[in-house]
Amino acid sequence: MSPLPEAELVRNSVQLYRYLLRCCRRLPPGPIQQHYRHAIRQSFKVHADEDDPVRIQQIIKRAIEDADWVMNK
Repeated sequence: MSPLPEAELVRNSVQLYRYLLRCCRRLPPGPIQQHYRHAIRQSFKVHADEDDPVRIQQIIKRAIEDADWVMNK
């Protein structure tokens, strides 16, 4: 099960970014939520220059799987 039902609709990096931030809103407020919001921002900065479509899809798939793991933890 995905953290949010919109996971199947994520096709590009902007959609992924918005999706992950929406997932963060479901976490308990405070340091945990701040940590994951910061990690999301940093990850997008690190991968901002990625231009290989296959690699981008791999990153999207892995980010959704990681978000699923965090939300079920």
